[in-house]
Amino acid sequence: MDKNRTEGAVRQAKGSIKEAIGKLTGNKRVELEGTAEKTVGKVQRKAGKAADAVRGSSR
Repeated sequence: MDKNRTEGAVRQAKGSIKEAIGKLTGNKRVELEGTAEKTVGKVQRKAGKAADAVRGSSR
């Protein structure tokens, strides 16, 4: 499994937590940072998934 998949999942989870904290405290900046981090995590996870697919098809 590509390390980007796991790192992306972790980043996505952190972003979700940060977003929720921002919503709870009413801190828009923290909420938006969490949303951005969650999005970056999704993209990173998908890149890892694609890398795994390429490795799998070359076998």
